[in-house]
Amino acid sequence: MGLWLRRLGLGRLRKLEPKPVAVRYEKERPGKLLHLDTRKLGRIQGIGHRIHGDRRKRSRGVGWEFLHVCVDDLTRVAYAEVPADERDTTTSGFLERAIGWFRAQDVFVERVMTDNGSCYRSRRFRRALEAFGARHVFTRPYRPQTNGKAERFIQTAKREWAYARAYRSSALRTLALSGFLHRYNCRRPHRGIGSTTPLSRLEELL
Repeated sequence: MGLWLRRLGLGRLRKLEPKPVAVRYEKERPGKLLHLDTRKLGRIQGIGHRIHGDRRKRSRGVGWEFLHVCVDDLTRVAYAEVPADERDTTTSGFLERAIGWFRAQDVFVERVMTDNGSCYRSRRFRRALEAFGARHVFTRPYRPQTNGKAERFIQTAKREWAYARAYRSSALRTLALSGFLHRYNCRRPHRGIGSTTPLSRLEELL
C-alpha cells in the first residue's frame, strides 16, 4: 500500500493537505514598497557546463558573486547590481544606490521588504534605511513567496541575462546587465501589469 501511495505522490501526510491560497497584493502607489533580494551566481572562467553540457569540464574553486535586486511592488521597475558579496556594508551600499536611482525616477521610497538574512538585520542596513526615512518590512520565515516579485525578477534575470548566452568571464556578464535592465524596464512587456513595460506604467502613474 505504501509503495502505491508513494508512486501517486501521496507518500507523506502533508501531501493530502490543501495547498494554501496564494495571496496576491499590489500597493497603491510607486515607492510604497520595494522588494530587495540577492541570488548567488557562480563566477565565470571560460565557457561553463551550462553551455557545453559536459559536467566533467567544470571550473572548480572560481568562487561566487551576488546579484542584488530591487523591484518596485506596483510598477515592477527594477534596479540591480552584481557585487562580490552580500555583507552588510555591500548590502547597505546597494540599498543607498537603489533608493537614489528610484528618486531620480521621481519615486520616493516608503517601505523596503527583505528576507531575514543577517546582512538585512545589521545596524548598518537599519541606519541606511533610517537615513531615507523608509520602514523595514521582513518576509515570513521560510515563505519566499512573500517576496515573490523580487524572486520572479531574479528568475527572469537568470533566464534572459545570466544564463542567456555564453559569457567568457564574469566581467562580461556584469557588463551585459545594464542592457538587460534597459530591455526589462523599457521594452519588455510584463503580463503582471497588463502587458505594458515597467517604466511605461511608472510614467502613467506619475
